[in-house]
This record gives sequence, C-alpha cells and structure tokens, in this order.
Amino acid sequence: MSNSVFDTEHLLFTPASPDRDAVPTIFAFPNEYTVGITSLGYQVVWATLAMRSDLDVRRLFTDVHESLPRSPELVGFSLSWELDYVNILNLLEFLETPIRSTNRGDNDPLVFGGGPVFSANPEPFADFFDVILVGDGEDLLGNFITAYQEVRTADRLTKLHRLAQVPGIYIPSLYQVEYDDNLITAIVPIDSSTPPTIAKQTYRGNTLSASTVVTEKAAWENIFMVEVVRSCPEMCRFCLASYLTLPFRVANVEESLIPAIDNGLQVTNRLGLLGASVTQHPEFPALLAHLAQPKYDDVRLSVSSVRTNTVTVQLAETLAKRDSKSLTIAVESGSERIRKIVNKKLETDEIFQAATNAKAGGLKGLKLYGMVGIPGEEIGDVEETVKMLCSVKKAVPGLRLTFGCSTFVPKAHTPFQWFGVNKEADKRLKLLQKQLTTQGIEFRPESYNWSMIQAIISRGDRRISHLLELTRSYGDSIGSFRRAFKELRGQIPELDFYVHQTWDTHQVLPWNHILGPLPKPTLIKHLESATEQFAIAN
Repeated sequence: MSNSVFDTEHLLFTPASPDRDAVPTIFAFPNEYTVGITSLGYQVVWATLAMRSDLDVRRLFTDVHESLPRSPELVGFSLSWELDYVNILNLLEFLETPIRSTNRGDNDPLVFGGGPVFSANPEPFADFFDVILVGDGEDLLGNFITAYQEVRTADRLTKLHRLAQVPGIYIPSLYQVEYDDNLITAIVPIDSSTPPTIAKQTYRGNTLSASTVVTEKAAWENIFMVEVVRSCPEMCRFCLASYLTLPFRVANVEESLIPAIDNGLQVTNRLGLLGASVTQHPEFPALLAHLAQPKYDDVRLSVSSVRTNTVTVQLAETLAKRDSKSLTIAVESGSERIRKIVNKKLETDEIFQAATNAKAGGLKGLKLYGMVGIPGEEIGDVEETVKMLCSVKKAVPGLRLTFGCSTFVPKAHTPFQWFGVNKEADKRLKLLQKQLTTQGIEFRPESYNWSMIQAIISRGDRRISHLLELTRSYGDSIGSFRRAFKELRGQIPELDFYVHQTWDTHQVLPWNHILGPLPKPTLIKHLESATEQFAIAN
C-alpha cells in the first residue's frame, strides 16, 4: 500500500505546526494501516500528540509510514491485540532500535506503550519497553510529555527516574522481580526513590472519545466513531472491559455526544456508537430519538453491543431504518446457573423478548455471544445453551440467528484472574458446533488454541519475554508456543502453569504492583460470591 493512503484522510482536528526544537516522535500501531486507523484509541492518542507544537509526530504501521525522523527521541506503540507483539518487535528492528530496553543507550529513543493490553498486565512486554502508560490517556499523556520535556537533555537513567514519579507511568527496568521456583515472591523497586506501586489512571470527565480521522481506507470504511459509555456497570466476573475500566462513565448527550456526531457527519454518513454497553447510557432513548429525526435519514448507524433487556422495538426500528441488518448481544450462556456464577443479570425470557423485538423492528439477524469453559461450568450447562438457542430459533422464525462463542480466558484485575483455562473447553466448542449447525444456527467459535495463547500472555510474567522472542521466529501458532516452552524448559514454568492452573489467592500475581480500580479483597469477595453458586445443580 503506498503512502497515498494518508491523502484519503479527513482530519477532524487541526495538527499543530511543530516548533523548531520539537521532540521527534514516532507513534506506531503494530498492524496494517487499515486496522490501526480503525482503532479509536490510536486515533485519539495520535491527535492528542499531533496537536502539541513541542512534538513532531509521525505515524508508523506495518505496511505504510509517514516520513520518519532519523533520530527519534520517543517511539510509542498502541497495543490492543496481544498477538500484535510480534509486529512491535519487527518494527523496533525496522527502526534499528534494540529490542530489549537493557541494550538501549543514551542515543536510542525511549520506547513507550499504552492501550488495554498494557494496562491489564504489562509484564510479558516489560523487557521490551522503557515506559508503559497504565490507564486512560486523557491526563496521562500530557503529564508524560511535560515530565519528559523537563529531563529531555539528561542521560537515560535520569529520564527514567523522573518519569517514574508521574502517576500511572511504569518504568519496568526500575523494578526487580524475585522468584522461588515457579512462583513470584516479590516485585520491588530497585531503589527507594521509585514508588512501590503504579496506580492505573482514570479519566473522570463526561466528554469521551470521538474519531479524529475518517477515511475510506479504514477496515470499517468512512466510519465516524463516538464513545457513548466507558466501562460497564454489569461487572460480569470474567470481564476485563468492565473491571479494568471502572467506574462506569457516560458522555454528556447535549454537550458532547450530539455536537461530536454532527461534526463527524459533515465528512461521512456512517456512524458507529461504541462502548461495552452502549444502551445502558441513562439518556440512550433520548439519543436514539435524536438520531431517528428525518435529517439523519441517510446515516448508516451501527451500535457495538447492547444489553439484552434494552432491545426495544424502537431501537430495532431505528437501526433497521439506518441500514443496520442485525444486532449483537452478549448472553454468555443458556444456563441460568452459569449466568449467576458470572453475575450476568439476565433472565432467559429477556433473550426471547430481545429476539422478538429485533424481528418486529425490522432487523434481519441477531448475533448472540457466549462462552464455554466458564469456572464452575458442567456439560449440562452447555446443553442448556443449545436448548435455549434452538427455542429462540423456533420462537422467532425468519430471524437469522448467529452464535459466537469464545473460551473463558482469565484476565488480570477481574475476580476470575485466579482460574485457568478449562481443558474441556475445546470439546464443548465441538459439541456446540455439531448440535447448532444441524438446527440452522450459524456457529462462530473463537479458536481454542488462540485462547491458550491469550492466557499465556494475559497471565504471563517477565520470564515470558524470552518465549515471545522465540515464538516470533517460529510463527504465531500454539505449536510454536509449545516448541518454545520445550526449548526454555527449566528456565521458565511449563505451559500448564500459565494456561490451565488455578492459582492461589495468596500468590503474588505478575501484576501485583499495578493497582487496578478495585482492591484485591473486593475481587476476592466477588470471587467467593461466584464460587458459592458452583455447587448448585443445573
């Protein structure tokens, strides 16, 4: 793809003209341009940096880049998908920057990273990064650049020590991890001037993110995205999108959402409403009524994910009129017991009502999302899911039903972070495949092997960095990871330790020094509420 992709962009902000002594900066997304430019997080951070005259920011993707500075001082990465780590290492090599931070000198750039993967558990990547930004970028980015400017001409170690004082900035090289056999015994700063813990930074304003660029070259072409809510009040016990991003925040409809939407619709007619639970915005009906006005008749509207009991006929009608064909809802399981275990406040009849309303409003399809291998799940619960889906299909004939299903993967800062991946999950996906496809329900499973890789990275500690370097040359399959584990036998714990083992709640977790929104005792309380349901029969 040629660099002319940048010519197709409609910018919704005004970049600053860099000062004469502006800091030469590269801000990279470790994937192709079409993927990276569709990431709202990447767009917003890039615009935030580009609006500063004290920085000269250039973008880098795996296939295209802007004209790059010869000696960048800062190289940043936004990471939203674990397996993109391979491209981070490749891009560092492309920039002739040592992959490991310990091999970088005063003339090398400071390599920084941010995004949900880093905020959850930065440890597998700790040895590759000088600086990791933990939390929301709104205040954190400005504080990072201001602190960097203070020590810009200092040596590398002085810079790192100064940056470590900024709340939410994690400097991995200033912390040491102590082990006893497989287990971590302590994660401590190497000197007393470095804070012992890093608190995730939370932006509490009511103006949330909106696209800063619209382009036909994006994976969702010409889409203008606006963040309606951040986090999710449901707090399903496995859910990173809820627990890591607490508290639940909503954009102000009159003052921020509608002006942002009207601004974006000047350059495109495609609108995406984003958030983990968009329809739980308290003023969502008012926003929907606003978008149902005739002046928005040519707008193509899509909504990321909605809560089942908020699927009204009005919502379905508005979406159908605005060119949406289907709606996505997460049900997790057809088993009421499993929904209680995960804290999914949802009754089976609400799923039927959502399907009925979707069809009545003129939508053609309904996509349900679920999961297998949830802690406490039995084979009977999976059969309940089949039964529920078949009943919905029967109750609402003519509605195309799709069931997307993943395997439970433990995520940091959630009550289920101590559980491993269920070894039976692959069999359960196959059971669903067999039973649903014969009933005319489209089944879209997420690869079980990919879930295992995800677990390695989401529960990994610093020792995993050696594994990540090895697998890069082997390819990103589970076979490559197994081969790398074999090669590193005796140096790092076995695959089973990271993927399948249930960890003790007294264990020091790899992310123990990263303070998430909720303290450990609260997570344990939520965990206990879940395990109390385990013994209840189907």
